[in-house]
Amino acid sequence: MEQTKAPDRGPLGRKIRPLDELADILRSLRQRDKTIVQCHGVFDLLHPGHIRHFEAARRHGDILVVTVTPDRFVHKGPGRPVFNERLRAESIAALECVDLVAINKWATAVETIKLLRPHVYCKGSDYADRESDVTGGITAEEEAVRRLGGRVEFTSDIMFSSTELLNQFYGVYPEEARRFLDDFKTRHSSDEVIAGLTALQGKRVLVIGEAIIDEYHYCQPMGKSPKETIVATRYVREESFAGGALACANHLAGFCGDVHLVTSLGERDSREEFIREHLKSNVQPVFFSRPGASTIVKRRYIWEPFLTKMFEVVFMDDSDIPEVVEDRVVDHIKQTPAPYDLVIAVDYGHGFLTPRVVTTLCEKAPFLAVNTQANSANLGYNLITKYPRADYVCIDEPEVRLAVHDRWSPVAELVDKVKGLLGARAVAVTRGHLGSLVCGEDGARSEVPVFSREVVDRVGAGDAYLAVTSPCVAAAMPMDVVGFIGNAVGALAVRIVGNRSSVEPVPLYKFITALLK
Repeated sequence: MEQTKAPDRGPLGRKIRPLDELADILRSLRQRDKTIVQCHGVFDLLHPGHIRHFEAARRHGDILVVTVTPDRFVHKGPGRPVFNERLRAESIAALECVDLVAINKWATAVETIKLLRPHVYCKGSDYADRESDVTGGITAEEEAVRRLGGRVEFTSDIMFSSTELLNQFYGVYPEEARRFLDDFKTRHSSDEVIAGLTALQGKRVLVIGEAIIDEYHYCQPMGKSPKETIVATRYVREESFAGGALACANHLAGFCGDVHLVTSLGERDSREEFIREHLKSNVQPVFFSRPGASTIVKRRYIWEPFLTKMFEVVFMDDSDIPEVVEDRVVDHIKQTPAPYDLVIAVDYGHGFLTPRVVTTLCEKAPFLAVNTQANSANLGYNLITKYPRADYVCIDEPEVRLAVHDRWSPVAELVDKVKGLLGARAVAVTRGHLGSLVCGEDGARSEVPVFSREVVDRVGAGDAYLAVTSPCVAAAMPMDVVGFIGNAVGALAVRIVGNRSSVEPVPLYKFITALLK
């Protein structure tokens, strides 16, 4: 009986192997006393620096293996990688000096090193300075290699940056963003911006506002009902997120080491267990129970393929909290804000931040950052002007226009009005696809464009902007830097479905580095 031959993979296909299969091949090569050398990275745009790096690495052994970061773990910001993982692997496999290639299945090389067990692990000379590695990845990789009896080598040759080349020649960012970044780079470096963010770890912060559970119920539209003017939908699945002030606290907790949260939960259906499970470990919550009410739930019905929101059902009592609860909240604020570096009021206008609570915050907070959200439940009733003072105001353009009753004037003029009304040191106005406008104590304004038009879901992006920029303003960072950081955070936040995860420091640092290459 004639045997069926295995399909010919072709020259590149024979070099590119699944990771587990590669581990078996290397095990056999080690038994034949071959020295295995491994390189690892994104390699989004293969350039002469990479080729020299691979050639230098090859000289350290007999077999050169290159592992490639998969698309889902490339944290260089929206639009990256430019070339997908298969194309990146094929480009590397086409090089004569490379023997074998695999696409990694983990976020870092640590587990890959443990699986492949290289004798030599090679990185470029730019990784030799551990202090400049914002991820801490090279240290973990070195430890993994040395535990297995291997060694780490740093190659030195001509250096290029894939990110810098892509920024310059491939139009990764919108034109207005490129112009802004070219100018911004003349005044600030990525090292400076990242150093400012890492310095926030020592901040002690209080977040106060409504806890909201965001539910996404995914449905499949079936068609119009024959007897009603409605579209019938089939239920598919659902997921829940910790939203509102909970999301703000979680974003903040990645950047500030000590975060406290004051919020209200419903007496019935409090969802407290879910909330505690979804708060980060360095968030210390204080819950006030609202009698006769449930915890606020905003349930959105969504067609999943395009994340199209069809309609929303809200479960809440948005009247002011009862006086007895208000008394306890006021007493808590009076006893605790003094030790905090800043207080962030995340005001959704759902009855927790009453006039008396607001007055107490304004009197007691050493530095007060405020966002008053205009939403379908409170439009026109929850304005920033309900606060007699704030050090930092962070609202969107419709919210600033409502606050000063001005539909048509330039936003810059409205910022000055709000700044004067509240005696604010700084104001940030987020403008969706137009970016943001920020103004500092000296009156100087900066208009910062969006860094990406890649939008998955806008829910929670404003909370992320507020959470990360508030401690930056409290730390007296320049306002053009605050606006830059805020828009970088926003670009990452709109790629997250709901509040499924937070904007984390390392991806933000990588994105900032990529933006300023």
